[in-house]
Amino acid sequence: MRFPTFAHPEFLWLAPLALFVAWSSVARLRPAMRFGDVSLFAGSRGGRAWRATWGGATLRGLACLALVLACAGPRVPDERTRLPADAIAVMMVIDVSDTMNGKVIWAPGEPEVTRLEAARRAFKLFVAGGETPDGVKFESRSADQIGLIALASVPQTVCPLTLNHSVLLKVADELAVKGGVDAGTNIGDGIAEGLIRLEASKGPKTKVLILLSDGQHVQSKEGPDAGLWPRQAAQLAANLGYKIYTIDPAPAPDPNAPPDDERRQGRDTLRAVAEMTGGRSFVATGGPEMLAAFKEIDAAERVPVETFQYRRYFEFYWWCAGVAVACIAMAHVVERTRWRTVP
Repeated sequence: MRFPTFAHPEFLWLAPLALFVAWSSVARLRPAMRFGDVSLFAGSRGGRAWRATWGGATLRGLACLALVLACAGPRVPDERTRLPADAIAVMMVIDVSDTMNGKVIWAPGEPEVTRLEAARRAFKLFVAGGETPDGVKFESRSADQIGLIALASVPQTVCPLTLNHSVLLKVADELAVKGGVDAGTNIGDGIAEGLIRLEASKGPKTKVLILLSDGQHVQSKEGPDAGLWPRQAAQLAANLGYKIYTIDPAPAPDPNAPPDDERRQGRDTLRAVAEMTGGRSFVATGGPEMLAAFKEIDAAERVPVETFQYRRYFEFYWWCAGVAVACIAMAHVVERTRWRTVP
């Protein structure tokens, strides 16, 4: 059984006013007529006068109470038309080039895993919640729309923005490293693909993109159709008001090896993309650092959300207003007809 609620329950504090109105109706002075001989009323009874006094007062009190209820706005929710509350839209872009086959430490004392596997595990905790190996807890993002893009030579949306996170995580489990001509790292087009998906989502007001890549941007084509450079895509995201967070899972540089200019340029690109959009850039050389990066993003991009809110209500305030009008009209009619008294 659905019990009614009130849109403005503060008006219920005025309910005792109905008693005051009824009492005032009884206590008010009535005009009198003077008669020199009361024998005219010898056979009359006081029942009609009592009904006129207390009946009219009761009707006026009920009318006042009905008006108070109308102001409070009684309503019953329509539970058949639920609407997800506005939350956050997150587009995850994960690098699946051959460099993501490199090994990293997921947790102290555990076997090494590939960078792609470490990214997958961290992403799943970010989406579904859970506990990390060192005891840090992630809360589920069940109300957020989350999608996934595989970043390669030609970026591919493997899962559009969705609230069905079980399907999303199943798709994430199927991600595999690509080789050959598909093994590129087209960061610019990967960001652009994510922005297209975010822009198509009309629900959430807050929209962010998380880019996880350990490589330098490589264009898949040459010439006018080459696509966007990373900074161009970042500028487009900034114009749309979308933040980009970047995570670089590349290994720490070897101090005994010569400087790797290509790796440095790739890291500088990721940092510039994040700074241009108001996001943050993280370097994650292993599982603990990757989890810490996702935890910071999780804390920064979270809003209070009710799981569901009702789309509409069945309103009953006009019924209460109608009862009030009917009570007032009835009191006036019966006091001047059936309940009329002299004096």
